[in-house]
Amino acid sequence: MNTPANTPSANTPSHDAARNDTAPATGPYAEALATFDDLFAQAQALGFPDPNAMTVATADADGRPSARMALLKGHDERGFVFYTNLESRKGCELAANPQAALLFFWKAMGEDGVQVRIEGAVEPVSAEEADAYFASRPRDSQLGAWASDQSRTLDSREAFDARFDEAKARFHGSDVPRPPHWGGFRVVPEMIEFWYGARYRLHVRHVYERGVDGVWGKRMLFP
Repeated sequence: MNTPANTPSANTPSHDAARNDTAPATGPYAEALATFDDLFAQAQALGFPDPNAMTVATADADGRPSARMALLKGHDERGFVFYTNLESRKGCELAANPQAALLFFWKAMGEDGVQVRIEGAVEPVSAEEADAYFASRPRDSQLGAWASDQSRTLDSREAFDARFDEAKARFHGSDVPRPPHWGGFRVVPEMIEFWYGARYRLHVRHVYERGVDGVWGKRMLFP
C-alpha cells in the first residue's frame, strides 16, 4: 500500500512561527504541524461544514471521561486552542485534571477518511488572547456568554431568553467585554497521530510523540 500523498518527507520545512514569539518547531514536531496544516487546508478547500470541528475529551479528578464537540480557534507551535465557559463541565474538569484529547475526522477526505488525534497537557491562554478572540465574536455570541451558566440546570428556555435580554440591555450602546468566567484553553501536544483510512481496514497510521526528554520522534502503527 502506498503512503498517502500528503504525508511529508523528512525534509518538510518547519511550521511558520512568524505569528507568535515562540521559536520555530523543528524535526518531527515541525513535520507533524506541517501535516496538520496541509490536511486542515484541504478540509477547508473541499468545503466541509465546520472543518475546525473536533471532539474534545476530558476527565474529572477521578478519571471519569466526558467528550463533546468544540471548534478549533487557533493553532501554532504552542498548541491547539479552543474557548469555553471556564465554569462549564469541561472547564471544571480541565481545572481539576489539565489533560485533554482532541479528535478531528474528515470522512470525505482521501480513500476512506482522515483522522487526526492530539493528546497533551492543557494550559489557559493569556487574557490578551482571550480578549482578542472574544472581541471578534458576533455580538449575540458575546451576549450569550454573559447569559449562559453553561452546563448548569436551566428551568426553562424562557429563563435563558430573559437572561439574554438582560445582558442585551446591560451592554446597550457599548462594547461587550469578555466575562471573567469565559476564556480559552491550549492543548500542548505530547502526541499527534495521523490516520489515513483505506478499504479493508488496511489503514495507514503515523504517530509523533514527545519523549520525557522533550525530543520528538515518529513511528508507524499497525492499523
